[in-house]
Amino acid sequence: MSETVTRRRLTEFSHGAGCGCKLGQARLDAALAGLVPPSHPDLLVGTDTGDDAAVWRLSADRALVATTDFFTPIVDDPRTWGAIAATNAVSDVYAMGGTPLFALNLVCWPSDDLGPEVLTEVLAGGAEIGRNCGFAVVGGHTIDDPEPKYGLAVIGEVHPDRVLTNAGLRPGDALVLTKPLGIGVISTAVKRGVPADVDAAVAAMTTPNADAAVAAREAGAGGCTDVTGYGLLGHLAKMAAASGVDARVDVAAVPVLDGVRELIAGGVVPGGTRRNREWVADRIAGEVTEDEVLLLADAQTSGGLLFGAAPDAADAAVAWLRGRGHRAARIGAVTEGGGNEGGGTVHLIA
Repeated sequence: MSETVTRRRLTEFSHGAGCGCKLGQARLDAALAGLVPPSHPDLLVGTDTGDDAAVWRLSADRALVATTDFFTPIVDDPRTWGAIAATNAVSDVYAMGGTPLFALNLVCWPSDDLGPEVLTEVLAGGAEIGRNCGFAVVGGHTIDDPEPKYGLAVIGEVHPDRVLTNAGLRPGDALVLTKPLGIGVISTAVKRGVPADVDAAVAAMTTPNADAAVAAREAGAGGCTDVTGYGLLGHLAKMAAASGVDARVDVAAVPVLDGVRELIAGGVVPGGTRRNREWVADRIAGEVTEDEVLLLADAQTSGGLLFGAAPDAADAAVAWLRGRGHRAARIGAVTEGGGNEGGGTVHLIA
């Protein structure tokens, strides 16, 4: 390994942290506006509702789930970055109610600045998550790039009648969030050299959503997503609009990583979080502080699942997840759609 390699931290290569590098929702909407969504009798989930993955029916009782995700370094340890990126990528399969089967590596690598030893560690971190979650990581594709990026293309399976989608929320459902918020804020603190509870954030990011998916299925959830780059508010607003409902979030009930509120108060806010806040400006209602809105809009990397289920079933799911060590919580409810032409408004309750 060269002196250049040993002298530079991985996060120094990143223009943004993890899923905070996502193209902003407004710009993505503009880019997709001119495209015609694909249509096929066996395409059960496509691009229409902004879901986490595509679902293709193979037979009456089998369907494939396909997704991909990759991002720039969010931590300096290469194996940990690989594990986080893999955990995040497979989360989309879990969010659709599916089980992962195999994955392919996606690698962009600055070969003149980072040696192959570092890449080996990144790939090892991703492969370890695959083993832990029961899927194989086989091959992939690499290109030379001045900014390192890593992730997976993941294939899973699901029963065609048990697919969870953005459009499945029902009035009367309780909302469950399975991981605490604040990962984007802590990641930005790391880049800025500000003290933060990095270990707690890494623990959250490397915890697969396999248990959360089981809890959602057992609770009879209809609507589910994972909370990533567009924050809790962005993903919930998209779900509500796709389902033709509104939602209520009890802000005090939302689990948050320790120290995050103080970091936000001190001005440690990712650029992606601010973009999320702008995008949801006309999609939220209620009297809460700006810092609380920023927290709920925080751009997560490898965040938890957000799903709706009947209140008793939601409470049982939360209890089961907490018993397995997850910081899950019931954070609100789904209501009849009234705003934004029939749905899509998130009401924030202090």
